[in-house]
Amino acid sequence: MIDQFRSRILERKPLRIRGGGSKDFYGGPLVGEFLDARAHAGIVSYEPTELVVTARCGTPVEEIKSALAARRQFLPFEPPVFGNATIGGAVAAGLSGPRRAAVGSLRDYVLGVQIMDGEGRVLKFGGEVMKNVAGFDVSRLMAGSLGTLGLILEVSLKVLPLPVAEATLRFELPQDKALEAMNRWAGQPLPVAATCWQDGVLSLQLAGARAAVDSACVKLGGERVEDAEAFWTSLREQSADFFAGPSDNAPLWRLSLPSVTPSLDLPGPQLIEWGGAQRWLRGEFDATTLREKVGAGVTAFRGASQEQRAAGVFGTLPTPVMEIHRRLKQGFDPYGVFNPGRLYPEF
Repeated sequence: MIDQFRSRILERKPLRIRGGGSKDFYGGPLVGEFLDARAHAGIVSYEPTELVVTARCGTPVEEIKSALAARRQFLPFEPPVFGNATIGGAVAAGLSGPRRAAVGSLRDYVLGVQIMDGEGRVLKFGGEVMKNVAGFDVSRLMAGSLGTLGLILEVSLKVLPLPVAEATLRFELPQDKALEAMNRWAGQPLPVAATCWQDGVLSLQLAGARAAVDSACVKLGGERVEDAEAFWTSLREQSADFFAGPSDNAPLWRLSLPSVTPSLDLPGPQLIEWGGAQRWLRGEFDATTLREKVGAGVTAFRGASQEQRAAGVFGTLPTPVMEIHRRLKQGFDPYGVFNPGRLYPEF
């Protein structure tokens, strides 16, 4: 497969890298000839005692999750699968699940990558331990790059043991009180794993040692929810009614904000995660107007028109930061082969 990938790249024609295709809706328009990465698959190594797994780009995320679960371990950043995601696509998209505010993002768990750049060279960055980088951490740079810097061939990820105990509590609270509660809990020694507010209901997931979880349940009160796994899965996979209900034809916006940002006076349904730092909004909005109102961290996540996608679904970066992005793109992909326009129209 490596030689086939190199041959395609050295043709210098724009390529649309694709794994499971589960995130074709995300980012800029799909441009270039199709490059299927699914055949380059398989778990290369898994060391449960070292909490590290290495897999090729086309390996289904579910396959990795199953291998980890057999040893009572998991990917704590909970990448959404959206049906058939591959690990290469998950890293390229950089998306994390409901636990992100408590355990960190996907990027934080990338230990090393092997990529093929625009010159057809196989490059390796990082390794399989946490302290393996001195200087610029290129391996983590691949997380969220949407395949614009190179073809991810392999990735090494840190994993964690499954929590001993979990519990979900629910509270009936208006949005402002829910935000206040989430920020208050974040400053206390509580085993908070995830939070979600929607339609006047705040859900709180606790995870950790059994004594800590039981103690937090007693301290916080609320309604304890049995068999809540399906709820958190529907949130991660965006199959909950908010994402797939009657308003599913309306664009979905992701707002990245400081967790202490007050309630937003905006029309349309809202859902809040990550202790208030990630807010979802459904509705028809002008991206520029929305960014002027709430800040630059606005992404047209799903359902944007082709015109919107071509204009750019992510917020504009400050000029110095964009210049760094341009230089990185030029260094890794001098001929503009990889996923043109998928991250920013200029790339």
